[in-house]
Amino acid sequence: MTATPFVIEEYVRWSDVDYAGIIFYGAYVRFFEIAETELFRTAGVPYAEVFDRFDIWLPRAHLSCDFQYPARLDDCLRVAAYFTRFGSSSIGINFDVVHVKAGQLAGAGREVLVCVDRKRMRPRPLPAELRRLLEPFALGGERARPQPGVVARGRAWGCPRRRCCSPPAVSASRPAVAAAPAPASPRGQQWTQPTRTWLD
Repeated sequence: MTATPFVIEEYVRWSDVDYAGIIFYGAYVRFFEIAETELFRTAGVPYAEVFDRFDIWLPRAHLSCDFQYPARLDDCLRVAAYFTRFGSSSIGINFDVVHVKAGQLAGAGREVLVCVDRKRMRPRPLPAELRRLLEPFALGGERARPQPGVVARGRAWGCPRRRCCSPPAVSASRPAVAAAPAPASPRGQQWTQPTRTWLD
C-alpha cells in the first residue's frame, strides 16, 4: 500500500482567535490533536484502546510550529498528518496546515511522542505491532508535503469525507505553488513569510 498523509478539515472557531480576530498560536494544538487522534483511529488503534492494548503511554517530548499565513474566524483549515520517523522508542509526527480558501500553507507543526512504561514512565521499545499499524501513514520530506495550492499526485488534495470545505480550484495554466501577496493585518502591518519553513 502506498503511504499517504491523513487529512482532516476543521473551521477556526471563536475560541481559536485573539483580539485581532486572527487564530492565535496556541490554537494550532487543537488542530494537531484532532488530526493525530483521527489518524490513530484510522490506523486501527484509537486512543481509547491503544494504551491498554500495548500497556504504554505516548507523552509528547517535543512540539514546535512555524506560522506562515494568518487564519481568521470561520476560515477552514486542512490538516495533513503523517509520521516522519520511528525510533526505537519514539515517533515523529508532522502536521501541515493549509488555509483552504487562500491555498496557502498556514502552519507547519512537528511532534515527537515517546513510548513509555505506564508504571515507571520510563522509555521502552515501541511495540512492533503498533509500528506496523502506523507505517502506512509514514512519509518524509518533500514527498509528503503539499505545496501551497494543495495539489498532490495530480489531483486536488482534499478531506476524504468532504465534511467541511471544498478544495481550492487548481488552474493548469498557473502553477499551484504560486505565492499570494502577504495580506495586511487589521493594524496595517504586513505578514512576512519565514525564509525557512520546514522542520526535519
